Amino acid sequence: MPKKWLLMLAASVLLLGMLAGCGGGEETNSSGQDNAANNAQENGGENASGSENGSDESGNDEEAAGGETISLTLSHQWPQATEDEGDFRGQLAVKFANAINEKSDGQIEIDIYPASSLVGATEQYDAMLSGGLDMSVYPLDYAGGQVPQFSATLMPALVRNHEEAAAWENAEIGQKIREIAEENGIKILVWVWNAGGIGTKGDPIISPEDIASGMKTRAAGARVEAMLASQGAGIQSMPSSEIYSAMQTGVLDAAITSASSFSSYKLHEQVSSYTSPTENTFWFMFEPLVISMNTWESLTPEQQALFEEAAAELQEFAYTASAEDDARVEEEFKENGVDVYHIDDAAYEKWVEVSKPIWEEFASEVEGGQELIDLAQQVSAE
Repeated sequence: MPKKWLLMLAASVLLLGMLAGCGGGEETNSSGQDNAANNAQENGGENASGSENGSDESGNDEEAAGGETISLTLSHQWPQATEDEGDFRGQLAVKFANAINEKSDGQIEIDIYPASSLVGATEQYDAMLSGGLDMSVYPLDYAGGQVPQFSATLMPALVRNHEEAAAWENAEIGQKIREIAEENGIKILVWVWNAGGIGTKGDPIISPEDIASGMKTRAAGARVEAMLASQGAGIQSMPSSEIYSAMQTGVLDAAITSASSFSSYKLHEQVSSYTSPTENTFWFMFEPLVISMNTWESLTPEQQALFEEAAAELQEFAYTASAEDDARVEEEFKENGVDVYHIDDAAYEKWVEVSKPIWEEFASEVEGGQELIDLAQQVSAE
């Protein structure tokens, strides 16, 4: 009997082992099926999404080849404008940004920061070199400390009117300025010149002898300031945006800045006389639309072509708007009771004579300075 029980016990153990083995097989298979299903789902997902990823990767390839949305920054110092209203330099920025967005089918967006809201006016050049800014409507002379040759573009009495200014673009002097700019990190896209007016709290300044000794005067450009100082002016340096308050508080007796800035900053409220640049002026400032060379070289050739196309289309606007702005500002000041005067040819020649020592100084101090003066004078002589 014990032997019978032992046999039955052994049989039971064997049966339980078999059942356990079968059960374990189902668990493993179940788990195996789960893993296979998961793998199939992941692999299927990768394949299905391999088509999606393929699309994405293809899209990424397209983006890398030019389909990716590019956002660029454009800074300037003047009040915000629209395409049709406001300071023409602000209008130019808006027109250019809109043209690039349209030509690139929305692929390139240019974000505009007016009124020095992103970068200070004089800091824009350094920001473009360091990668903190892509583009600017930028007075080139502001970087005269880093690139002394740039001061040729705001040399007293070297450009007298809009016709001479526009002629620089296709003359040898223009090619030289382009080369210097690109060698120093920026590319000129649209040539922008702005003529300067003279506003005073008292009698007008028409010729050099009108500058009273010690007259507190604001002017932009180190070389222009040197010329005025040689005639007895007491120079006060400040951005054009600060002229209004400086005149209001007696810090300034006179100010020289672009006609457009006289209007944008409502300086008719502070001056009693205004010498308009519609005939001649000794103050012509080059303020082109520029792009950082680092940004330029990051664009594809096709994108660069769009920029050059948009720039070419807006070049005539930049010249015409600047000249028209001078006339508009003159009328604006007359309408607001300001006495308006002009620099005739005889008075202009007096400004040339007192400016020549400044040209000579520039030529002796700056590498290539004499060549720049000579090339500029070739335009004046034509």
